[in-house]
Amino acid sequence: MNILAMASLGISVLLFFYAVYVLVLTGLSLWGRRRAIPRAEPRTWPFVTVQLPIYNEGNVVERLLGAVVALDYPRDRLEIQVLDDSTDETAQLVQRQVAFYQSLGYPIELLRRPNRNGYKAGALAYGLQRARGEFIAIFDADFVPPPDFLKRMIPVLLADPTVGAAQARWSHLNADASWITRAQALMLDAHFMVDQVARSAAGLPVNFNGSAGVWRREAIEAAGGWESDTLTEDLDLSYRAQLAGWRMIFVPEVTVPSEVPPTLQAFKRQQFRWAKGTTQTFCKLAGWIWRSRWPWWKRLVAMFHLGGYFTNLLGVLLLLFWGPLLRHSAERPKWTVILGLGLLAIPLMYGLSQQALYPDWPRRLWAIPLLFLVGTGLTLNNTRAILEALLGYRSEFVRTPKGERAMDAEREPDPMGWIEGAFALYALFLAWRAWHHNIDGAVPFLLCYAISYGIVAWHSLIPVRPSPSPFPTVSSAAPRISLDKADRRGPFSPS
Repeated sequence: MNILAMASLGISVLLFFYAVYVLVLTGLSLWGRRRAIPRAEPRTWPFVTVQLPIYNEGNVVERLLGAVVALDYPRDRLEIQVLDDSTDETAQLVQRQVAFYQSLGYPIELLRRPNRNGYKAGALAYGLQRARGEFIAIFDADFVPPPDFLKRMIPVLLADPTVGAAQARWSHLNADASWITRAQALMLDAHFMVDQVARSAAGLPVNFNGSAGVWRREAIEAAGGWESDTLTEDLDLSYRAQLAGWRMIFVPEVTVPSEVPPTLQAFKRQQFRWAKGTTQTFCKLAGWIWRSRWPWWKRLVAMFHLGGYFTNLLGVLLLLFWGPLLRHSAERPKWTVILGLGLLAIPLMYGLSQQALYPDWPRRLWAIPLLFLVGTGLTLNNTRAILEALLGYRSEFVRTPKGERAMDAEREPDPMGWIEGAFALYALFLAWRAWHHNIDGAVPFLLCYAISYGIVAWHSLIPVRPSPSPFPTVSSAAPRISLDKADRRGPFSPS
């Protein structure tokens, strides 16, 4: 029993250190907000290739293409690559749309590969071989870049030749659709306005988020190009480029609207891919990072960054250890105090991200407990992803379903829900035992596990549509782009 108690204490200490790391990033982000990002306006705009990797996303691709052809950039300095790997009706839709824009004189081409080898990374590499651009902008299918995107991002890269990539901030078209989308929007806001702002300002490793960013082609090639041996090809390339001596910058004032997964099942699939891919990247690059010439503190921060999903595994282990410990009233889990102090950093991070972005930020703080519940409920899902990555189990790159496709995916039950339901009952039983033995400090944590796993199990096993958001809604419709108006306006003419 002493071994379990020590293991639980050790896990709590590790989680506490991770919370301290989050607290440090939060402090750095407050300093980083005040830092101006250098820009250099060119006399002649450089050649840019815009890459649009698409796979069976017909319900959002028209919106993307309409936004991209409306980019305000010289037409003779731009090419648009539609990298379509679709196997459904999206292929015909994209073909018609590309032909239509070509007839209007836009520099757009459709590239289809003979197979889907390498998934998104393979598509980007295939397009890069044929690209003419000095800079490469990338957008996923559910993004809607604003017309001035390139003219605001390219000067950032021109100001410093050591900057290999610049990442813009994501905003959320459907944040107010439900409590699930509100929780995800809060999570992403914190990632960008705390994590990315802090890293960029302090010279720490910054990751390209896979979309709404611009790469210097030279940096991609110097890092070895796109590789598909992880499910997070964006994170992998980001670190390889920075280990090769390139810098990455986050540009918070440039925002690109996008969609968050509209259902809990879709979010669950996305988190599985992110957790597995991040762990794969950790395993792939950890040795390289520690052998690098980075200072020790930068290498340590990189380990916290790439190992962030391990907190899910630690949380599951902690819950499993609580059972044997609570059978003996003498084993008072004093580690709950340590864990509780550490968790105070999490709401602070989320709260500051809302304060940085929204004038009505106090009204948005109610999303914090929602995100905490959803995040706790997904720890089993993410732990499974981590274990698959550690064991070297390869799996297909599964795109996150968008719009109605996510609703269709929700109709298929996930067998993982039975395990999540069992863990919910187990946590509820432990909460009762903790209360019975007067270990009051453990009861809130255990009840949180029980409720969280119960929510995720319900959504996994019973096809349901997301509940309406408890927050006041705002307009979240995507910008509508008039093709005739865009063509008359000449979106590629220099300003």
